Amino acid sequence: MLLETGEVDINTRDALDRRTPISWASMNGHEAVVKMLLDTGKVKINSRDPVGRTPLSYAFNNGHEGVVKMLLNTGNIEARLNGRCSQTALSWAAENGYQIVVKMLLDT
Repeated sequence: MLLETGEVDINTRDALDRRTPISWASMNGHEAVVKMLLDTGKVKINSRDPVGRTPLSYAFNNGHEGVVKMLLNTGNIEARLNGRCSQTALSWAAENGYQIVVKMLLDT
């Protein structure tokens, strides 16, 4: 597989939105892709786009609970980081009614 060659920068950002592959996969709920990227051990899991959103925030904002769980289970998520609007992942999830995500965040 291409990822195994070591010739791919898995943290590269797209030119338009400046999002990483893990952000795109998290935003769209692609669990298999998220797992594949996480399995490399090289992904910058707390990377932020220009507006301060992380892969975790994309996942829970779009209701992708499976991806949220995968990201939190890495043990490397900084869920309490504030975004551009000074909101933590927990406050954002609570404000938007994502009860399951709130519980997941509180349990980490």
